[in-house]
Amino acid sequence: MVRFAPPEDWSPLDRALRRLNEFDAVIFLSANAVRYVFERCRHLGVKLGAGERPRAFVAAVGPTTERALIEEGSRADYVSRERTGESLARELAPRVENGAVLLPRSDRGNEAVSVALRKLGARVTEVTAYRTGLPEKIDAAVADRIKRGDIDVVMFASPSAVQNFVATLGKEDAARIAATVHYAAIGPTTAQSLRDAGLPVTIQASESSAQGLAEALARFYNQ
Repeated sequence: MVRFAPPEDWSPLDRALRRLNEFDAVIFLSANAVRYVFERCRHLGVKLGAGERPRAFVAAVGPTTERALIEEGSRADYVSRERTGESLARELAPRVENGAVLLPRSDRGNEAVSVALRKLGARVTEVTAYRTGLPEKIDAAVADRIKRGDIDVVMFASPSAVQNFVATLGKEDAARIAATVHYAAIGPTTAQSLRDAGLPVTIQASESSAQGLAEALARFYNQ
């Protein structure tokens, strides 16, 4: 239910990347943010963390984001114990308090992370690293199967997927099929997005990962 694309205007991200040595920390909330930022670094000839100052502290939400950094030849100095941006902000409190933080993110990112960082006194520079939108084409046959209730579970891995799903099916149909179709969320942020849309959360992963979501689904049916 999601498609990723470059930002409409690269200039805010470019300006931030050209002054990386001014930041105390760079926080990555997703693997997509990592990929688009490093792609832009290569385009600009910028090395993340390069400059006269010591290398910026790099933090990541969860192992998937950490793996994306490793694949780019970099590393995470800190990986959140819980897999949400808000928990990462709390865990980084001693490091980012009153510091300059670069936060590259989706154009539809959750504001809770930047709010939490600013409460700690961090000077946050938020830049759009990529856009999240609807796919150019949605398989009508799959949508029809969902509307008929032929699907047992719809699994969501992000709030954007929830929002696009409701926009595609319509709020009434999305609510109607909840009587027979189970909605599953990869983690608390995605679960909250379902509730905000007026939809029930039947299955929620205890660990916000693809593996955690699969295990939650298995536990549900085993029970």
